[in-house]
Amino acid sequence: MALGKLFRTTVFKISLAYLAISAIGAGLVLGTIGWNMKHVIEEQIAQTIETNITGLSEQYAQGGIRRLVGIILRRTRRPGAGLYLVTTPAGEPIAGNIVSLPPDILARPGLVEMAYQPPGDTEGKHRALVRILVLDGGFRLLVGHDIEEGERLRRILGSALLTSLFWLVVIGTLGGLWVARRVLNRVDAINANARAIVAGDLSGRLQVAGTGDELDRLVENFNAMLERISILMAGLKEVSDNIAHDLKTPLTRLRGGVEQALRTAKSPEDYRGALEKALEESDRLIQIFDALLSIARAEAGAGREGMIDFDAGAVARDVGELYEPAAEERGIALSISAGTGLTVHGSRELVGRAVANLVDNALKYGSLDTARQDRGQDQAPPQAAAGAVELSARRSGGAIEFIVADHGPGIAENDRPRVLDRFVRLENARSRSGSGLGLSLAAAVARLHKGSLRMEDNEPGLRVVIRLPVASARRESQAPLAPPKPDKAA
Repeated sequence: MALGKLFRTTVFKISLAYLAISAIGAGLVLGTIGWNMKHVIEEQIAQTIETNITGLSEQYAQGGIRRLVGIILRRTRRPGAGLYLVTTPAGEPIAGNIVSLPPDILARPGLVEMAYQPPGDTEGKHRALVRILVLDGGFRLLVGHDIEEGERLRRILGSALLTSLFWLVVIGTLGGLWVARRVLNRVDAINANARAIVAGDLSGRLQVAGTGDELDRLVENFNAMLERISILMAGLKEVSDNIAHDLKTPLTRLRGGVEQALRTAKSPEDYRGALEKALEESDRLIQIFDALLSIARAEAGAGREGMIDFDAGAVARDVGELYEPAAEERGIALSISAGTGLTVHGSRELVGRAVANLVDNALKYGSLDTARQDRGQDQAPPQAAAGAVELSARRSGGAIEFIVADHGPGIAENDRPRVLDRFVRLENARSRSGSGLGLSLAAAVARLHKGSLRMEDNEPGLRVVIRLPVASARRESQAPLAPPKPDKAA
């Protein structure tokens, strides 16, 4: 059963495919070598035969048939001599080392492959390449060379090919099974860990072998995915808990107001006042749910399909113009500084809403009254400083930065990571309206655009920076930014 499992693995099938390709390649290589070797041997034999034919014909021209026969007799007595035969015009042998010839071989021109029998050999026929030359006077001269050695060499190569293919198949199969077993062991370990995770243990992680191969890279990406899922699940649980806790108070307040109106209201004005309070609480709940939905959509990546190139400076100016009346009403100087040509690729509406939330927070918590309440009257900063909010957009390296700075009480450094979570409100902010979702939304929008949000000390006050990547040089005409809808629940 285990062996059958190995045979069914992809690794073993790939090993067999490589084995087949290697066998075909080896066969082609050895076949080509054998063919080329035969061709080279035949060329050498043909050249040797041609040289001998030329030399013997010259000897015949100089000394006649007697001289030719004498030379052939001397050559045939040497060990390893070639094939020679001189016949009469009628085909009767005069001298040579060939006992029998195939019929009509003496009449065939050019190089001819034939079977022959040498003297004293009764075992069988031999193969040779020969050439026949008709001399003056009708005599025929046959010169040839045995090709049995070349044939034996080819048979040796063929045997070597078959033996090599046999061992290649055996070793390749065993090697494929060994590799498949190693990979299968790792895959089985990954599957065992994955089953534990599927069973509900999201804290589990797949084991990395440390080899740096493709399985390790797959496991690392899978672990990163699990980490992200764990974070999202923890965030979902936290949001559920926060919703159950933070929405309980406004819902209780809404219900209490309605019950009080039913018990104590005596006139239409009393009922109208109770309805108006209930409407305010309902609007606040809707705004909280709207902010939660926006954060969830941003963290899920929704909105990428509608991203365009837009001018970050125009966004900053439009947000500043939107909040100038509110700043004047609170006695806060809102200054706006935005350059030109600050192109960002993303969702203009979401970025504008994130910047609007930061400005709204700065106006709430960066005013002079806020600074006095949080620092104490004696420790409040100068009015000019405490009553100023700066909004700016600038280019910094390869990114565009939206900066909102105030001179209020600020946020302690150890509290800054925490305030980016949903529904987190510090002690000094609980006396003011809001639910702690503004910074969470801004951070989610920054992450959606592959950017970041950071908080710094403005000495005094808080400085919040949204950093987004610069878009490509491509610019598209954009309609003026509609006034962003701030998150009133921030």
